[in-house]
Amino acid sequence: MGSNRNGGGSQLDQAMQRLVHEVKDGLRHGFFEYTLTCETVKSRKRRLTLKAGKSHQFTIPEDDLLN
Repeated sequence: MGSNRNGGGSQLDQAMQRLVHEVKDGLRHGFFEYTLTCETVKSRKRRLTLKAGKSHQFTIPEDDLLN
C-alpha cells in the first residue's frame, strides 16, 4: 500500500492536498473512481485511506480535527 510523502504540513493537510490533487487529475483525464474510508485507530487517531489507482494512507491525530 502506498503512503503519503514526508514533507511539510500535518497529516490532515497532506490528506486534503492529496484529495484535491487526485480529483483535479481525474477531471483532466475525464474519468475517475475513488474509494475513501476512515476508521478510528489507537489514541483516537483517524486512519484515512484513499484508493485511487494506488492507496494513500494518512493517520490524523484527533487534535488536528479540532481546528
